[in-house]
Amino acid sequence: MLAGVAGGIAESVGLSPIYVRAAFVSLSLAGGVGIILYVVLALVVPDTPDGGSDDISPPATRMQVAGMALMFVALMLILQAIGLWLGAVVWPTTLVVFGLAIAIETSGINYERSLEGVTAGRRSWWLVIGGLGMMVAGLVVVLRSLDRLQSFGVLAIALIVAIGGFMIVAGPWLWSLIEDLRTERRARIRSEEKAEVAAHLHDSVLQTLALIQRTDDPKKMVTLARSQERDLRSWLFDENSTGTDSILGALTSAATRVEAAHDVPVSVVVVGEASLPSDKQEALISAATEAMMNAAKHSGAAKVSVYAEMANGAIDVYVTDQGGGFDRDSVGEDRRGIRESIEARMQRHGGSATIESIAGEGTEVHLTMIGATS
Repeated sequence: MLAGVAGGIAESVGLSPIYVRAAFVSLSLAGGVGIILYVVLALVVPDTPDGGSDDISPPATRMQVAGMALMFVALMLILQAIGLWLGAVVWPTTLVVFGLAIAIETSGINYERSLEGVTAGRRSWWLVIGGLGMMVAGLVVVLRSLDRLQSFGVLAIALIVAIGGFMIVAGPWLWSLIEDLRTERRARIRSEEKAEVAAHLHDSVLQTLALIQRTDDPKKMVTLARSQERDLRSWLFDENSTGTDSILGALTSAATRVEAAHDVPVSVVVVGEASLPSDKQEALISAATEAMMNAAKHSGAAKVSVYAEMANGAIDVYVTDQGGGFDRDSVGEDRRGIRESIEARMQRHGGSATIESIAGEGTEVHLTMIGATS
């Protein structure tokens, strides 16, 4: 966790790293020997190459663990004999530290990855009981050795020990319970999202596929497919901007009506986000709808494209087709679709309309409405 010393020693002797770390903590109370030893090992022991080592020892047997425990106790006694000691709190604190290590190791939670909710193996209840016994014994000795706490009496000491022991033992279990609840919540959310997707596909895509199977008209098939594609894209990506109050929603709604009326696919692309006053937006959408209708009805094009761009306080809408085009001078005076429904309407609301048409190449209607706000 710091320099990898405890983990390296644990791999070499077949122990869990938490016991080696507990040993270093206990040795640190013996005149700081644990700290000095840790720093020395961190400096002199070479790092393990990436990918780990092939010399990792198998898990230590119970006899080996008992032998290492006796060696550790002997080392502590030697340090006590030579005077490297912090008084009467060292042994009880050592009991608390190792008892805590046992409780954590056998609690079912991998403490190094507890934030990820990774669980360890099953509880070994006899180890849990042993760890609790060590902690309680150590805490009792420590608390009874403090004159300030003795005045509170045995009941206060017992209460503190009970609360501490409960938190140590029940803490990992409570954490595991919280992680289980989080996992269950995530699973429920995924299940609800899956059900919502399935319901939408059933109500839209599958119904459209059934309608396509029942028609022999290629144009009708294309219209149905385009309408369903637009609906699905809006549901997946433009959930917040598909209402008729937005430019994208209004243009999409108009394109859907044109497709239904004339069986000509109309694709809509909008770049940027902006809004217009209601009267200006209504005029712009109405003019664009008229341009779509004219293209779908008179151009003979296989499809109509609508592109809208919102920038610099204005909205530009381009309605284009690759149909036969038309001659503006040949349009009769009684035909007011272009003059009134497009050009005059845009001018009345502070906008403009430009129409370019080339015979055999198609027509482009460019609408510009100023007054847009982000």
